[in-house]
Amino acid sequence: MSQPIKFIDSGNSLFFVTIKNRIDEYFTSNQISKKANGAMVFKTAVYIVLFVGFYALIISDILPLYLTFFVAIGLGFVMAFIGFNICHDALHGSYSEKAWVNKSLGFLFNFIGANVYVWNITHNKVHHTYTNIIGHDGDLEVAPGLVRVSPEEKKKSIHNYQHIYAFFLYSLASISWFFRKDYVKFFQKKIGAHVNKHPKIEYFNLFFYKAFYYTLFIVIPLVFMDITWWQYLIGYLSMNFAMGLVLGLVFQLAHLVEDTDMPNPKEFENIEEAWAEHQIKTTANFARKSKIATFLCGGLNYQVEHHLFPKICHIHYPAMSEIVKKTAHEFQLPYHENETFYSALKSHYHFLKRLGQAA
Repeated sequence: MSQPIKFIDSGNSLFFVTIKNRIDEYFTSNQISKKANGAMVFKTAVYIVLFVGFYALIISDILPLYLTFFVAIGLGFVMAFIGFNICHDALHGSYSEKAWVNKSLGFLFNFIGANVYVWNITHNKVHHTYTNIIGHDGDLEVAPGLVRVSPEEKKKSIHNYQHIYAFFLYSLASISWFFRKDYVKFFQKKIGAHVNKHPKIEYFNLFFYKAFYYTLFIVIPLVFMDITWWQYLIGYLSMNFAMGLVLGLVFQLAHLVEDTDMPNPKEFENIEEAWAEHQIKTTANFARKSKIATFLCGGLNYQVEHHLFPKICHIHYPAMSEIVKKTAHEFQLPYHENETFYSALKSHYHFLKRLGQAA
């Protein structure tokens, strides 16, 4: 599709006006900020300390090799949680009212292998605007050719089994992201309808910070650790398999489940509904009542609230969710949610099976 699509209402629908007023009233009446609070700062400190501690334990080479292996896996999980909990909020500008705080915390993305600039385009600009819209939302490109998530994609015989092998492919998500995806997205002429025109400094930043990550996780371990290349490779791959599996699963459970919509407008057509209504129809929550899931996933289990209010820190989503759910039902709009992580996983499994076997 060559032309950007438009919604019939940019955000002033009665539903969105009502829910925005109610959310504003919640924060005003409780005299609390929409940004990070003490609990969020504590969580931030926990993840950063774990990241530095696990990395130092590995590089210091003081542990038996089998324990270092498990620490590497733990580091992979922690890196995913840093992305979910800290960088995601910071890059949306929802962590702090101060731009330098958001920018500084968002910079951590470079430490875990991602590119801040590319993320802002693919996620903040494209995904959050054209959520689940076929041909526009780049996040629907899970594993092109291998995983079919849209009826518009060509059906292959291998897709009959995608509900089984897709979960193994998710483990490769971070490796693909850090070594392929950022480069591909950067040098594409378009991402959906977004035309890529990069400032010259971003060409330097792309390669400089990628080199920084490669030095941190490839060069330094090989130089300072007393291990063979194949022992290093096992540890590095295991770290990334852990990180990739978490990233892949959490992102897919938010949009690619049985009940969410996937609009497919033809060229020059627009979306015949308001932006807010579109967001609530194309997103899904999971494990909303689980404090553990919320602590680990950085509010991405509250995807409905996040897509409606991306500028509000995720630490507030549990309280906001009851307001959002009640208002959605008042306006006869769906509020998609799977009560547990397992039920969301099951729904995604059925989604993959249906798309894999349908003509």
